[in-house]
Amino acid sequence: MSERADSKSGKILRIGVIQSGKIVEERLIKRRETVTIGSESRNTFALADGAAPKTFPLFELRGQGYHLRFTDQMEGKLSVGDGPQMDFKTLVSQGVAKRHADSAYDLPLTDASRGKVVLGDHTLLFQFVAPPPEPARPQLPDVARGGWWRTIDRVFLGILVISFGFHFGLIAAVSGREVSDEVTLDEIPDRFAKLIIPDKPLTPPKPKETKAAAGDAPKKADKSKEVAKKAAPKRSDAEMAAEAAARHARIAAAVASKGLLKILGSEGGSGGGAIEDVLGAGGKDSDIAGALAGAGGIGIAGADSVGAGGHKGGGSGKAADIGSLGTAGGGKVGLGRKSETHISASVSSGETEVESSTIDRDAVSRFVKARLRSIQNCYEKQLKLNPTLKGKLAVRITIATTGRVGDVELDEDTLHSDEVVSCIKSQIRFWHFPFTPDSDTAVQFSWNFVSSQ
Repeated sequence: MSERADSKSGKILRIGVIQSGKIVEERLIKRRETVTIGSESRNTFALADGAAPKTFPLFELRGQGYHLRFTDQMEGKLSVGDGPQMDFKTLVSQGVAKRHADSAYDLPLTDASRGKVVLGDHTLLFQFVAPPPEPARPQLPDVARGGWWRTIDRVFLGILVISFGFHFGLIAAVSGREVSDEVTLDEIPDRFAKLIIPDKPLTPPKPKETKAAAGDAPKKADKSKEVAKKAAPKRSDAEMAAEAAARHARIAAAVASKGLLKILGSEGGSGGGAIEDVLGAGGKDSDIAGALAGAGGIGIAGADSVGAGGHKGGGSGKAADIGSLGTAGGGKVGLGRKSETHISASVSSGETEVESSTIDRDAVSRFVKARLRSIQNCYEKQLKLNPTLKGKLAVRITIATTGRVGDVELDEDTLHSDEVVSCIKSQIRFWHFPFTPDSDTAVQFSWNFVSSQ
């Protein structure tokens, strides 16, 4: 509840604070409103004194008049106009100041009242004075202010005018032209039609062949084929088989000199090739596909199979099937199932302190407890790396008038983990409280971190 200084006399309240004999603060209460004192910063006058309460309405506004309120711990004097000064005890004994249910005395004031209130090491002097006149707004002279023509950039103005004239002239010229009707294909002049549809180039005529030349060519071709058939001698089956064997030998010799087949084609201990040891009897010229179909194992070259003399493999080796292949040495290796270590933690909230009487402390506590899981996740991440991690964290934050979190400070840290503290601070900075205080309000809360292993 606040009003302008609209009382009959138009006076406002003037208050000065004296500490240890020195004036530390003086203020004019231009708006008629309740004046509070106390140790909290949200009061009209904050008193750094152990005897001061957290907040106390010293001058309470009721209607358009002030009421002076004081307690038994306060001392002071009061006078009205040119009248004598009376202390608080005299005012109480005479019944001028009356006690209320909150154990505080109430005394109505007028615009002629003045006095002082003593609380601990602080003394507050008050009186009602006429409000000071409003200061005149400073105005620059006309020469300094100048006109709009002096402040404008003339070069820019010229370019702007030319640009507008050009564009508007172009728009007017285009909009004034008549739009012709759609032109059909028949109305297009011939010179444009030739560009769109080019003429088809003329192909030269083919020379005419005489009937005699056309008829003689097939006959000549047939005669040449018959002559070739008659000239080719017939070959016997033995010659054809010898030719196929020679061709097979050439292919085998070319393939045997390449890559792995060159090694397999080397001589073994029995005089045959290494491929003969694997494929069985038949020699190098045997049918490879048939030999492989009868193979029952894999040839393993041992130490005896590698000899000197330029031959690859000194012995014939032995055959072994897939079941005979295994590893030797090293012992047995047991493969267990992969397991994941589960870390569980216990995080409990401590007491919440709110430095404001306009914010419900229980509402703040419920808001913080609802976000306990995110705080626990920050702790469990580091608990996997350090299972003995435990302790307490106390955090002080500032709730802005928008409900957002301002400053985040650490009051107590027995956890000693920078990673956990950094993670928790980043979580708190995204909080948005559902209530908005009148001014920035400090809130303190804490958590206890204990491993559940």
